[in-house]
Amino acid sequence: MTGFGQANRSFAGYNVFIDVKSVNHRYSEVSIRMPKEWAVFEDALKKTVLQAVRRGRVDVFVTAEREAASAKSVTVDFAMADAYLQAAEQLKERYGYAEQIGLKDLLTLPDLVQMKELRKEPDEAIQQELCACLQEAVGQLSDMRLREGAFLEQDIRERLTELKRLHTELEALAPGVVLEYAAKLTARIQSLLQEQAPVDEQRLASEIAIFADRSNVDEELTRLKSHFGQCHQVLAEKEPVGRKLDFLIQEMNREVNTIGSKSNHSELTARVITMKAELEKMREQIQNIE
Repeated sequence: MTGFGQANRSFAGYNVFIDVKSVNHRYSEVSIRMPKEWAVFEDALKKTVLQAVRRGRVDVFVTAEREAASAKSVTVDFAMADAYLQAAEQLKERYGYAEQIGLKDLLTLPDLVQMKELRKEPDEAIQQELCACLQEAVGQLSDMRLREGAFLEQDIRERLTELKRLHTELEALAPGVVLEYAAKLTARIQSLLQEQAPVDEQRLASEIAIFADRSNVDEELTRLKSHFGQCHQVLAEKEPVGRKLDFLIQEMNREVNTIGSKSNHSELTARVITMKAELEKMREQIQNIE
């Protein structure tokens, strides 16, 4: 499910800004980008996110600005300086140069003099502040995801209502399939025989019984009705339900496919196709639900 949240606060001489965004994902995945010196807090921040988000890809962006000019230290790489001076003497001896290397020359040499910012080691207080700031941003993210979830729930309930309507029509049509087949079979046999011989009623009854057994969809219709009820129960739960709904959609799709394979009736087939289309739309929506 998609969402966005942001928060900021000041602590330990920093102004910290946290942005959190989530996109649809089959599993839970958290990516955190923050200053390198705070990398030690990554696990704690991930746990903070996962307490609120069970499914989806979440990207966390942490930026920090110093409130005031920070203390810096200047270091000199004397080993590098000695190496430069030794190389300069070798060049003078080899090519006869007379120039002397001065301080200004040394200061222009790359990496010889380095300026580093003095940083305090990360501590528990910084971790607590970071997690608290992240919780605020995740709270906004969750609110947005809840609003989207309410919309998706309504859409799924409406599609369930349509599936139940089609299910009712299938229940009404199914018994007539065998009767229609029997009438067509009898008419065809009579047409072929052209009244030259009487119809073998026993053989005809046997053929109709075999067809009735093969085309019977009572079990599939009963299981479908059960799955509809389970879907409504799952939608009412307060815990994450995405994977449960995904499983139920797979089971409903299996029953509908079986009905389609058994049906030898245009009206039944038309409704099976419509049900499969509705189930596919539901499946796509459920991939977005936590």
